[in-house]
Amino acid sequence: MNLPIDSVMLVLVVTNLLLLGLSQLRSCVHAAAVQGFALGLLPLLARQSGPTAWTILVVLVTIGLKGVVFPKLMLGALRDADVRREKRPHVGYTMSMVVGFIALAGAAWLSARLPAFVGSPSTLAAPVSFFMIFVGLFIIVSRNHAVNQIVGYLVLENGIYVFGVVLLHELPLLVEMGVLLDAFAAVFVMGVAVYHINSEFDHLEVDQLDMLKG
Repeated sequence: MNLPIDSVMLVLVVTNLLLLGLSQLRSCVHAAAVQGFALGLLPLLARQSGPTAWTILVVLVTIGLKGVVFPKLMLGALRDADVRREKRPHVGYTMSMVVGFIALAGAAWLSARLPAFVGSPSTLAAPVSFFMIFVGLFIIVSRNHAVNQIVGYLVLENGIYVFGVVLLHELPLLVEMGVLLDAFAAVFVMGVAVYHINSEFDHLEVDQLDMLKG
């Protein structure tokens, strides 16, 4: 058992459950920021041969993007739109929490039936990774606010990141950097779209956009 990595995994599980149960959008963004800081520590904790300059660079970039830049972009969008909470989610928050616990159990069940990852520093990494991917997808389809959907995309990408950094640690860290750059590009494009939506309409609820004609 690797207590530092397992502690990070528990933080990721708690923040995902909070994202499912919170209606306050700023709180959701803050939970995503906490995830970013926790994820930033993983490359450092997963390496058993000691940190390298490249590992430290990945840590700094991960924390900078996921813990600072992305949350600031989303908080700025919320401030400009003057919205505080998700009012009409497609799935209620209590039911979302129930779905989350079921997903966590399902992720643990699925991971137990997969081949063991030789040399993995944490037995929790696989179930947490699958759980995060499911939560990200669930947030994207069950919430109708644009910022919440960006958070869902980030959680989905965070699950893939956990899988790559902890379980596939033999891959070059260039792969993780590529994933980070893809996430940055996606969130940047989403941020621009949110800004333009808010400048034209008085809401950021994407399900109302299908009312547009022409």
